[in-house]
Amino acid sequence: MEPSPGLARFSEVVGRDDFPLDHAALLIGAWDYPERDLEGYREMLDGIADRVAPDVARASNGIGRARAISDWLFDRMGYIGNSDDYYDPRNSFLCEVIDRKVGIPISLSVLYLEVARRVGVLAQGVNFPGHFLVRVAIEDAWLFIDPYTRGRVLTPSDLESLLRKTTTPNAVLEPSVIAAASKRQIVARMLVNLAGIYGRNGDLPRSLDVLERLAVLEPSNPRIARDLQQLRERVVGLN
Repeated sequence: MEPSPGLARFSEVVGRDDFPLDHAALLIGAWDYPERDLEGYREMLDGIADRVAPDVARASNGIGRARAISDWLFDRMGYIGNSDDYYDPRNSFLCEVIDRKVGIPISLSVLYLEVARRVGVLAQGVNFPGHFLVRVAIEDAWLFIDPYTRGRVLTPSDLESLLRKTTTPNAVLEPSVIAAASKRQIVARMLVNLAGIYGRNGDLPRSLDVLERLAVLEPSNPRIARDLQQLRERVVGLN
C-alpha cells in the first residue's frame, strides 16, 4: 500500500536525525488539512519571534529573556491553555494553536520552544509525566516554565507537587523526570495524546493516521507495529 501524501511528507521530515520540530509538529493534523500552507505557518512563527526579539535583547539575564518570551506569547498575544475543551484534537495541531491561540501543555510548549529558538534563547522540552513543560537555560541553572498556565515559573516545590498530582502522592522528583526531551520524543507524545483522543471517540481512520506516524517515528517498536497491523485490519473491515 502506497503511503498517503501527508504520511510521505511526515516520513521525509522526521527521517532526518535532526529534523525541524516546527515542521514536524505542523504536519500533525495534516490529515484534516491536506492543502494548508504549512510554510506560511513557519513564517508566522518567524513573525512572532521578530516581535519578541527586541525585548529579549534588552533583557539583562536569562530569567529576563525567558519572561520576555512569556510576556509576548501569553500576556500580549493572548495564548492560553484550553481548559474548556481540553480534548479537542485541534489543541494538538500547531497550526490550529497558532490560529486559535489555545492549546494544551505540549502544543503551547512547542510554540514557546520554536519562538525561543528563533530569538537565540536555549529552551528545551521536558517530558514531565502528565503535563509537558519547558525549561530555559539561565546562567548556571534551568528555569522551569508551564506554558499551559501562561508561562508560570515553577519552583522545585511546584514541580514536586505537580508530579504527585499527575502520578502518585509519594512520588519524588528525580533528575530523569525533568530532563530534556528529544524532538522525536516531543512529536511522539503529541501523537500519543491524539491516539488517546481518537480512541475515546472511536474514530478508527484518524487513529490509523496517528499510528502510521508513530510507526515512522519508532520503527523498531514492536507494540506500535502490532497495534498498527490490527488497526489496519479493522479499518479495512469497515470498507
